[in-house]
Amino acid sequence: MKNQACVELRDLEINTDIGTYGPDETRPDKHLLDMSLQISSTSVLIAQDGMAYVFDYDPLIAEIDRLAGDCHYETQERLITRIVEACAACAEIESVEICLRKSPVHKGSGSLGVRLSVDASTLAGMR
Repeated sequence: MKNQACVELRDLEINTDIGTYGPDETRPDKHLLDMSLQISSTSVLIAQDGMAYVFDYDPLIAEIDRLAGDCHYETQERLITRIVEACAACAEIESVEICLRKSPVHKGSGSLGVRLSVDASTLAGMR
């Protein structure tokens, strides 16, 4: 088996405005982001400690935060696409799985999400 490494982000609450809702429709009060970023195992199996040897995810988180608040989105899919494009800008990311979910969905309960897996060749095409 080949060595594999993954940076996982779970339950990041993002401040965004998605969708159009009528007066009697449930408006979500939160949007949560999950991501799994496949990176080279050489960025995790390191011989010495130091940020120069690992994938620095902080700039990506800052960009996601910027994108989330950048504009009104009609759909979760458009924001996901923009986040994947931001991931493609990071050469260290080999593939990505992303899920954006909102809650509540109906009568104060439930969550609804969109999940996307993007492989290395798709990311390379975006680069």
